[in-house]
Amino acid sequence: MPQNLRESYDVIVIGAGLAGMTAANTLARAGRSVLLVEQHSKPGGLATWFRRPGGHVFDVSLHGFPVGMIKSCRRYWTAEIAASIVQLKHIRFDNPQFTLETTFDREDFTRLLVQRFGIPPETVQAFFDAARTMNQFDDPAFSAGQLFEKFFPGRSDVVRLLMEPITYANGSTLEDPALSYGIVFSNFMSKGVYTFQGGSDRLIRLMQEEMQRNGVDVLVSRAAEKITVENRRVAGVTVAGRTIPCRAVVSNANLLGTIFQLVGEGHFDADFAEQARAVRLNNSSTQVYLGLKPGVRLDESVCGDLLFCSTAPAFRTDWLLSREATSRTFSFYYPKTRPGHDRCCVVASANARYEDWSDLPPEEYAARKGVLVENALAALEKYLPEIRGQVDHAEASTPRTFKRYTLHWHGASFGTKFEGLAVSRAIPEQIAGLYHAGSVGIIMSGWLGAVNYGVIAANDVDAFLMK
Repeated sequence: MPQNLRESYDVIVIGAGLAGMTAANTLARAGRSVLLVEQHSKPGGLATWFRRPGGHVFDVSLHGFPVGMIKSCRRYWTAEIAASIVQLKHIRFDNPQFTLETTFDREDFTRLLVQRFGIPPETVQAFFDAARTMNQFDDPAFSAGQLFEKFFPGRSDVVRLLMEPITYANGSTLEDPALSYGIVFSNFMSKGVYTFQGGSDRLIRLMQEEMQRNGVDVLVSRAAEKITVENRRVAGVTVAGRTIPCRAVVSNANLLGTIFQLVGEGHFDADFAEQARAVRLNNSSTQVYLGLKPGVRLDESVCGDLLFCSTAPAFRTDWLLSREATSRTFSFYYPKTRPGHDRCCVVASANARYEDWSDLPPEEYAARKGVLVENALAALEKYLPEIRGQVDHAEASTPRTFKRYTLHWHGASFGTKFEGLAVSRAIPEQIAGLYHAGSVGIIMSGWLGAVNYGVIAANDVDAFLMK
């Protein structure tokens, strides 16, 4: 344990994902003493990267977020971070029902729905207006499937166009509440999809520098072992066998892990614990990372930025989650993605179930990871016929990988389903000074949701400490 840590802190933040880092930075700006504890060797959570021999750098997972990320980063981080957020302008779809390219904003989607799919303009406008006005107080029993049937009855092709990217982005299904879909879809539909130029390694470096300027103490490669609770009030956090006193805790750990592992069920009311046990985890995902040889350049006019491709005849959640994936998203990374870095790479993402991977013996697990790589290459050959000879590094990650590096229960890429939000927000009512910030409910998924939820938690903590 480093010797320069304080004897106690106003706030200890557990987990250095985007929500945890934003909460820590916001509280430090407000003059609070803050310790940020991260079990991994570097901050970032799923907004992270890894390096491989030969000059390869891979961003983990699919990084696309709404334009609102610019405003949030400018306000709660730095102008430099906000200025590095750029639009992905070439989003492609290729499946048995249609092939098209879009800028993924409301104007272009309206054009496609009217001209390509033959939907009356007034119906398209009514759908967008309905999605834009949805909020967390709407009826959760009204599902996304019912929303589509209301506006586009019998049009499975339209459902696929509007639903499939959101499923890849945050795990939405047709059975989830329409409000969850509508809020996320409307955010993306305003002005398209954006990413961070320079890669997540540069983003996290800039965030670390900002936290250091604001006085956040950051402790990596140290897992929080226990949140100490006395008389239904936070008292401290145990790290590496040492209990560090604090007045408040923000947990950026998995919601269920926070309640049942870090705190313990006995510190909560029985009915609250029962409500928490009923919260469903979201799905996980697989990734295939393909690094190209030096000097090989991808043709942006062919690849675009994102490619949603599938051989499945229609959109179905069970097909998207199948271990024998027929649908995947390819993210194409060019040298401009990381200025000064001369390599191209491709990341193939697919939704997945943890239980399909959790209990495989070592040899079968390794073999199935090999199948993931082979299937991704085979799918990519349709668009880049020479790709096999251009790749000099390939590897795969699975839900087990996500669990190993994030400690998320079941390797959940997107936290919990919608009902997790109410449980997350109610934690301070159970234990004074304890707050949660992370991916809970579809409306709080992704980079923008994580940053904004970190701000919300920080403001709640600051108000609590002022009492």
